Amino acid sequence: MKFGKVDNPGEIDFTLPPDHPDTLRVLNQRGSSDFNAYVGCAKWNKKDLKGFYPRGTKDELEYYSRQFNSIELNATFYGNKGPEQSETWAEKTPDEFKFFPKVVNTISHFKRLKNIEAPLEEYLHGMRGFGDQLEMIFLQLRDDFKPKDFDRVQRLVEIWPDDIPLAIELRHTDWYNDAAVASQVYQLFEENGVANIITDTAGRRDLLHMRLTSPVAFIRYVGANHASDYDRLDDWVERLKFWKEQGLEKLYFFVHQNLEKESPMLSKHFIKAINKELGTNLDIPGEAEQGDLGL
Repeated sequence: MKFGKVDNPGEIDFTLPPDHPDTLRVLNQRGSSDFNAYVGCAKWNKKDLKGFYPRGTKDELEYYSRQFNSIELNATFYGNKGPEQSETWAEKTPDEFKFFPKVVNTISHFKRLKNIEAPLEEYLHGMRGFGDQLEMIFLQLRDDFKPKDFDRVQRLVEIWPDDIPLAIELRHTDWYNDAAVASQVYQLFEENGVANIITDTAGRRDLLHMRLTSPVAFIRYVGANHASDYDRLDDWVERLKFWKEQGLEKLYFFVHQNLEKESPMLSKHFIKAINKELGTNLDIPGEAEQGDLGL
């Protein structure tokens, strides 16, 4: 992921900002004492995750799904996938493995959420092929999608089916630095159970709004291929430990890199840390079948 890339990441202050004041209120409305964590990468392609797959690996998704418990599925962004394709992907993975597909760009980027009823129905028809392995769908809007089109976001949320969880990533800074706009968005998301995606990337620190709108933390972490990447992950572990103590029920954490080959190593570091600090019991990628990834 090149979004937010900077030339000199060592010059960036990566300190996580304080929580939005309403995040604690949302978390304290605990509906369940259960906590589940899903951690993964954005791709399973052997070319991108160079060095991750053992020599002779025949099916990359099948192998990936035995190392991680989830995938942020960006492949669905580039074109509609029918239910047969989704079923094929699901059949290659364990029953407990979860998919987090991205909404197709026809809806988000080309139509910009305008007149999307028919395209959305077609897209969701294909995604239902994942069955119970469809955990949540996420929508990413363009950097230039501004609050003047809030009514389109509202309409999407209104027509979104109740049985499929939704997360939304807003990228234009006015969604967050205009208090009135932000309040309107957060209210819409809270009332409809939409997860407010947090994006952690070097060049866009304004997207660290730290405002949860449900007891779900959906975090897209973008490493900078820099030594600071690991310290940043450790800071996230501390924040997530606090959120879990306050009532966080689900964690969805997906690791990106400008050079994706390092994503499995960062994910491994993060999984080890949350297993220790948050009490999760996620498998450590690569340890059982591949040997150490170099950490």
